[in-house]
Amino acid sequence: MEIALLIRRRLEEMGLEQQDLARATQVTESYISQLLTRKKAPPAPDRTDLYDKIGKALKLPHGELARLAGLQRREELMKSLGDAPTPLFNEVRELILRKCNPARRKHVRPIFERQPFGELERLVTQTLLDVVKGLAREELQNERWVRLVARLSHRRYAQMRVLVREFLDTDVFSLSAEQCVAFLDPLIESWDIDLPTFAVEIVLNRRVAREPLKRIEFVERETERPTGDEPGLRDLLKDPSLAGDATAEEIEFLRSLRVKGRRPTRLYYYRELQNLRDPLHFAPR
Repeated sequence: MEIALLIRRRLEEMGLEQQDLARATQVTESYISQLLTRKKAPPAPDRTDLYDKIGKALKLPHGELARLAGLQRREELMKSLGDAPTPLFNEVRELILRKCNPARRKHVRPIFERQPFGELERLVTQTLLDVVKGLAREELQNERWVRLVARLSHRRYAQMRVLVREFLDTDVFSLSAEQCVAFLDPLIESWDIDLPTFAVEIVLNRRVAREPLKRIEFVERETERPTGDEPGLRDLLKDPSLAGDATAEEIEFLRSLRVKGRRPTRLYYYRELQNLRDPLHFAPR
């Protein structure tokens, strides 16, 4: 059974109106209407508390609406797999370019225009979208945050709750101008990209983000070594009977050893030192 049909039936059985359900779930009546008339797809179950609120208001079994929504979304996804993606709206592109560092914009704009929705434009748009969606997902249950974003976007609170859910369901191929105005514009102060490495730096609005600076890199780098020796290695080096004759090269090798999530003891380092010295562990040159 489709989720819209189930909700409509329960509303009739309980003698409730769409406005009663909208009030109980803290969304607009317009959103409920569009959901029940299938003008809007049901939001992803793992990105919203809407189904819990509707289920509670309509006295439905816990998790039933979310289960139906997941099945319905899966069927709709399978039907749309053959559809070719369309380029971004001009308004979306212009907003993204306007947020770009002015010094970089003069290099980025020609690339965007020469390759409409090409690799660079998709990379930048997807990165900005991922960062803002991550922030919105973290703050979805924070009423104060939602109200603040609503004020910045000149929208009502109930309307913004609807827009947040829709925004979390969007992707780079379906990003709308309205979503850009509601989220990317007020939440992103600026962005910059290092074209040789494709490292993207994003500055978020300090009023809505606890960590305003985000840097996403797409190149492999050497892992930085932590400062100071591991306690087990310090214990080994303090014991002359175990490592009194260790060379500087051997000690440097021991310092380079990493055991993720664990703290090696001095016995571990001692055994590694002996393994390093044992010629049987190495092929002849």
